[in-house]
Amino acid sequence: MLSKMRTPLTVLAVLLSAAVAIPAQAQFSDSYKFLESVRKKEGDKVTEALNEPGTQIVNTKDYTTGQTALHIVVARRDLTWVQFLIAKGANVNARDNRGVTPLVQASEMGFIEGVDELIKSGARIDEANNTGETPLISAVHRKDLALVRMLVKAGANPDRPDNSGRSARDYASLDKGNPVLGELEKAAKDAKAAGPKKTYGPSF
Repeated sequence: MLSKMRTPLTVLAVLLSAAVAIPAQAQFSDSYKFLESVRKKEGDKVTEALNEPGTQIVNTKDYTTGQTALHIVVARRDLTWVQFLIAKGANVNARDNRGVTPLVQASEMGFIEGVDELIKSGARIDEANNTGETPLISAVHRKDLALVRMLVKAGANPDRPDNSGRSARDYASLDKGNPVLGELEKAAKDAKAAGPKKTYGPSF
């Protein structure tokens, strides 16, 4: 009877040890070590990892958050590292587990230098997170006039709605004292006067 009981207990012990081993294994993976080096600003180790022939590690993601190295350096407002990673091929439109791109993240924080660099490097201006919040909507919530102007100049749509159906212009209108409302009204007026954008190539 005792030997029969041992078998299920042995199986359970193996399963439990495997469950513990998975996170431990993840901690020693190349991806984990790379992202840790980025967090610790270990430039030599990061450069060494990026110089491996054929590597795509610059866009590896944290398995718990989905964040890339670019998300990490944007979060600490580190323009030098932002420029460095972009030069090494970092995807400026990578989304984390919440659908947040580096541009959405920089806009939420009011990291205007980061926003400028990301836009210049091809970040999609109206890319929204999982709730539909665009960089422009984030800037309106912050009442950040300089950031709103930058995003509008780059072509951000003031009338693109989030998942609740409200746009950046709607949110500005709800807050009568919001200094960005006039800027958005002007942007919408200019867009209307310009008419529909030209499209190139075949249409279906």
